[in-house]
Amino acid sequence: MQNHKHPILNRSLLIRLALITGIVFAAILLGLASFGVVRATVISQGKSTSQAGPYFPDSPQPTVVNALGTPIPANTPAPNPNVPLSQPTLTPWDGASRVTILLLGLDYRDWQSGEKYSRSDTMILLTLDPLSKSAGILSIPRDMWVAIPGFQHGKINTAYFLGDAYKLPGGGPGLAVKTVEQFVGVPINYYAQIDFDAFVRFIDEIGGVKINVPEKITVDLLGGGGAKTKKTLQPGVQTLPGEWALAYARMRYTQNGDFDRANRQQQVIMAVRDKVLNLNILPTLIAKAPSLYSQLSTGIHTNLSLDNAIKLALLAQQVPSQNIRRGVFGNGYTIFGWSPDNLSILVPIPDKIHLLRDQIFADTGGLSPAVTGDAQQQMQAEAARVALYNASQNPGLGARGSAYLHSQGMNIVQIADSDKKYAGTILVDHTGNPYTLNYLAQLMKIPPDHIYTKLDLNNPVDVEIYVGNDWSP
Repeated sequence: MQNHKHPILNRSLLIRLALITGIVFAAILLGLASFGVVRATVISQGKSTSQAGPYFPDSPQPTVVNALGTPIPANTPAPNPNVPLSQPTLTPWDGASRVTILLLGLDYRDWQSGEKYSRSDTMILLTLDPLSKSAGILSIPRDMWVAIPGFQHGKINTAYFLGDAYKLPGGGPGLAVKTVEQFVGVPINYYAQIDFDAFVRFIDEIGGVKINVPEKITVDLLGGGGAKTKKTLQPGVQTLPGEWALAYARMRYTQNGDFDRANRQQQVIMAVRDKVLNLNILPTLIAKAPSLYSQLSTGIHTNLSLDNAIKLALLAQQVPSQNIRRGVFGNGYTIFGWSPDNLSILVPIPDKIHLLRDQIFADTGGLSPAVTGDAQQQMQAEAARVALYNASQNPGLGARGSAYLHSQGMNIVQIADSDKKYAGTILVDHTGNPYTLNYLAQLMKIPPDHIYTKLDLNNPVDVEIYVGNDWSP
């Protein structure tokens, strides 16, 4: 197909290649382990909060019908009446600033069981900075316990489901984006979701990917379960075809469960990137450009425009591997616990979460890692249930303080007098609400040593304020 006498044709093919490179660099990131078919059954039934040992997600919950007539699985977060069910429009990339994409993979078990709406099984943030020629990859576990805008706290993987089930603006991707933005604290420009068959076909088209398997591991093909669909990979460098690359990426039965799986996803991501950007495969990619583009365009669902895909492709080729930061919100960043309705969850440690975020989203470009909106808007979006206790010597301060905080958009659900009296105001966080704590600390001038975290997911409130003698509304 190459014809050096037709420069326009050659340039067209190279642009197609650039487009493929960019889309693949984004799209492969999103779908690697989206298709877990089975779960481990080795979770202890004791309500331990230890971080030790493997972590595996729960099995699907039974489906019920809510008051709107919408099928909703049991244990799904309920709507929060204090927060409107609406989603903002994603901010288009200007082509020069840092760009961030939320990469989504849907739960294969929902597809397999014929559910009308799916949860997300994979969430990965990809960021590219044109100024520093750097990139970042950050994996978010599906069972992270977070505030879902417009709903009560729940697992982060239910945001996609709720956006579709309640037919919100932007649907599942819109609510997933808003939830991740609020949780991680970075603006997101685009989303992308890939079908597993497109991933497998693409890996096969480029001749497989070279993986350095660190230790012996047995993987199983998607939809498998029998001896004929299993394969034991020995330690060392080997080339995996599409089906086995997917099986390797979605395997979760290792020492650290889903956290290990996230690292394998990123390992395969880098292997795909290295293969695509290898000059030796350039003639193959050019020759197969039309068919590859056709496969990817039908297997990827995204709001990323063609023009911006080309720009991202050109940018991705300029980022050296040593400038790609990688991270997983795994051990050390979360606490293993149980939700009020008895589901195993991961409770984020806010300070650790933000530390890793800042390492991945280093402020080297024109966009700082911060949620859109001011501190008050962030607090309102978090919609924490707040109890206010009058611990001062001033009668009636609780009622006045509650009225004032309510006027600021805070969700005050309980007012009472405290049995103990305090000179200084104290905050206690039970479920992980960094934006509410930040807003209250600024508004009420509360020092850091008066802010405590006491994990208690069965508490009817998320944040407790013990108003001392040092504050008056």
